[in-house]
Amino acid sequence: MRDFSYLRATSVDEAGRLAQQAGAMLLAGGTTLLDLAKCGVTNPETVVDITHLAGLDMIKVDVTGATIGALAKMSDVADHKDIRDAFPAVSESLSLAASAQLRNMATIGGNLLQRTRCSYFREPGVFAACNKRNPDSGCSAIGGVTRNHAVLGTSEACIASYPGDLAVALVAFDAVVELGSRKVAVDDFFLIPGDTPDKETALERGEIITAITIPASTAARNSTYLKVRDRQSYEFAAASAAVGLEFEADGKTVRDIRVGLGGVATKPWRARAVEKALIGKVLDTQSVEKASRLAVEGAVSSGGNHYKIELAPRVITRAILTMAQNMGALA
Repeated sequence: MRDFSYLRATSVDEAGRLAQQAGAMLLAGGTTLLDLAKCGVTNPETVVDITHLAGLDMIKVDVTGATIGALAKMSDVADHKDIRDAFPAVSESLSLAASAQLRNMATIGGNLLQRTRCSYFREPGVFAACNKRNPDSGCSAIGGVTRNHAVLGTSEACIASYPGDLAVALVAFDAVVELGSRKVAVDDFFLIPGDTPDKETALERGEIITAITIPASTAARNSTYLKVRDRQSYEFAAASAAVGLEFEADGKTVRDIRVGLGGVATKPWRARAVEKALIGKVLDTQSVEKASRLAVEGAVSSGGNHYKIELAPRVITRAILTMAQNMGALA
């Protein structure tokens, strides 16, 4: 780790101006920044401390939805009673992420901006070719060990998977990222790699995430987050699903369904084809299994990650059926 300058911002506007400097990076919880600096992926020339900015740690829930400040801690959001009641999938996605120590430090804004856990990306001393780190240098993962890599949203330039949990729930429930002067839907905030995998989000230089807003909905209130992984703690998802359901007055026919998919794509993935196939239907095991397979249409295997094409629909099916059974709505 090399020497760097330390600056403390006193306002969001000042933080934005300081962040425009070449080589500047923001410091909030610091868990991702420190991690990337230690492995040599990031070498900031200037660290801009935003931890003392007033008002950015709010957690507000009312009849219209939730507003969560970018500096709110993961653990505080996960444990917030109103979040648990109105957006259980959001609470569960945070509770199942990282370790308790990290959740107590990491911020919501930082969580959204975490970088991939692709080992080829995180070992620059061993793998020089990585289009995320060094554009146009190639992708060392392609042809390598790919068990944890993406099968959806990939390109010839990058197959790294997005590692987060929270964003999977946010994309399912139409959350919006507030960037000061503009707002961007979470689904549009994260970008597929295409030919520019180094451009991971719609965030422009000098912009700062100030808050996340999530509109209230019946589906969000009746939601769950299912995470399947190699071990039960401190592990990233092999596949995950955020699911929310709303039924018609008969208690059986699907009025609204939301499905977010994680662990298998280059960004948090909205499984809209699954939703479309089940709206207006009465759920049973066969129909849910059939619809869930639509989530991996167009999936591309890179060898060791082929199992995810089978696993992802099963995770979606299990999440939907569990939620429907809990609501007494299975045919």
